[in-house]
Amino acid sequence: MTQRLDYTTASPAGMKALGGVYAHVGQSGLAKSLIDLVYLRVSQINGCAYCIDMHSRDLLKGGLAVEKLVLVQAWREAPSLFSEQERAALAWAETVTRVADTTVPDADFAAASAQFSEKELADLTIAIGLMNVYNRMAISFRTVPAAARH
Repeated sequence: MTQRLDYTTASPAGMKALGGVYAHVGQSGLAKSLIDLVYLRVSQINGCAYCIDMHSRDLLKGGLAVEKLVLVQAWREAPSLFSEQERAALAWAETVTRVADTTVPDADFAAASAQFSEKELADLTIAIGLMNVYNRMAISFRTVPAAARH
């Protein structure tokens, strides 16, 4: 795979603006490990190799067990590996990322609201939206994952 365009160079102000949102999410009070799990799950749904590679590495560096990492995509089949809050965040990430198909049902909102305060849920949704933007940038312009660079 060859990168089509270096979007950080093409639009530094745009990427700086996204970086500001990324910084907000990092300072939101949500656990870094939870945010990284959500980033990974959104990237898996979207098929973004660059972001899957990056967030998998971040989670491993943060101490996540390999056994848990490899089951993020199938978290519903291994619920004992994930806390209630992690399961709620992953489910919310899935329904919000697939908004065109799900329309984010009331039941999904109620389940997420049971685990997160209004501010936490708003910030979690900002994180999900941000990762969807980053995925679209990396996929559209064919950003090469670190693992695939030679």
